[in-house]
Amino acid sequence: MSTGAVVMLVVAIVIIWGGLAASALWLRAHPDPEDAARRQAR
Repeated sequence: MSTGAVVMLVVAIVIIWGGLAASALWLRAHPDPEDAARRQAR
């Protein structure tokens, strides 16, 4: 693979996994009120 392809691969991986991590951290800090109510009902 060329250098440009490797750089694009790394950028794509960072964007995908970074977005996943950011969304998980956001949901931990700001839980969905509907989901919290469902958990307490159990």
